[in-house]
Amino acid sequence: MSHVNRYASDKASSFTESVIREMSRVAAAHGAVNLAQGFPDFPAPAAIKEAAVSAILEDHNQYAITWGTKNLRDAIAWKTARDYGAEIDPESQITVCCGSTEGMIAALLATVNPGEEVIVFEPFYENYGADAILCGATPRYVRLRSPGFRLDREELAAAFTARTRAIIVNTPHNPTGKVFSREELGWIAELCRKHDVLAITDEIYEHITYDGVEHIPLWTLPGMAERTIAVNGISKTYSVTGWRIGYVVASPEITRSIRKVHDFLTVGAAAPLQVAAAQALRFPVDYYGDLASFYQERRDYLLDALGEAGFECCKPGGAYYIMADIRPLGWSDDVEFAFYLAREIGVAVVPGSSFYCPDSSEGKTIVRFCFCKQFATLEAAARRLKKLKIHR
Repeated sequence: MSHVNRYASDKASSFTESVIREMSRVAAAHGAVNLAQGFPDFPAPAAIKEAAVSAILEDHNQYAITWGTKNLRDAIAWKTARDYGAEIDPESQITVCCGSTEGMIAALLATVNPGEEVIVFEPFYENYGADAILCGATPRYVRLRSPGFRLDREELAAAFTARTRAIIVNTPHNPTGKVFSREELGWIAELCRKHDVLAITDEIYEHITYDGVEHIPLWTLPGMAERTIAVNGISKTYSVTGWRIGYVVASPEITRSIRKVHDFLTVGAAAPLQVAAAQALRFPVDYYGDLASFYQERRDYLLDALGEAGFECCKPGGAYYIMADIRPLGWSDDVEFAFYLAREIGVAVVPGSSFYCPDSSEGKTIVRFCFCKQFATLEAAARRLKKLKIHR
């Protein structure tokens, strides 16, 4: 029987379902420790949960303003001023979305036309290529090179063409944990100004950095505030990935377009959770330092465990993922290894090839581990990984 879906659109047929989410289902099927999908398995902060309960009991249960409750938009503006010294207008520059995932597709649909190109760094979070395709655009990939997933200035410059409409910049970066340096961001900014290109930044891991590494928002660089669309959300910083509260900050002109697209995509995000998110965004500065330390301990533990198991790893400067080379263990097929690891060893990971375009062989020898877990979860994974043997 043919597996061709004659009812699928050309767009839907041009990309696959999420491999990350698939690996969570594989983990459940085999009873594996899930180090694939990036969600915490520990409780969210009590204060944000209590705020959500109170909001529901106080009847914040009907439609909010389409682009976000006033108290949440005010909190986003307040936090941006505190953290980066930048004033943004909560009435004309902020759109609250159903997670940063919706924020990204809304931003692209609002600004990118069919036939144009969107530059995406490879490896990439898997949604970006699909989002560009859904806009009718062509993703143009720029490889982050070994060692350390460095950005090559000449390769980046060559990717900008007359058809380039936007570049997506995710820092701290999923899946590599790379934090783009000021110099690299300067190259990107220079090219955006030169070619009149929009930058769409995914800053969801802004507070999760290590070893004194600093997250620098691209929009803080000269000439970039008016041409940058900053996508963010509360999922990672406040450990509520299931709430789906994201937001987009852009110039008033761009925001008007994003709000129209957002309205017809989802109407609006959950009203009581917006009330709670507004309180979380006003947590004291110490919260964010503690968050980074919390994750750095887990990063260091998992790096050691993976090294002892035989992997060769790239030490992340941010986010909560580790890219691990499987070749020292005798493997050369990431998908085969990932299913073996879940089935026989009891640990689920994401195959590296899912972060690269289909015709690339670059990701075939790496897998991604996430460490946003309780220590007990990481310890259970470490014990199971000790069963790994050199594959012949």
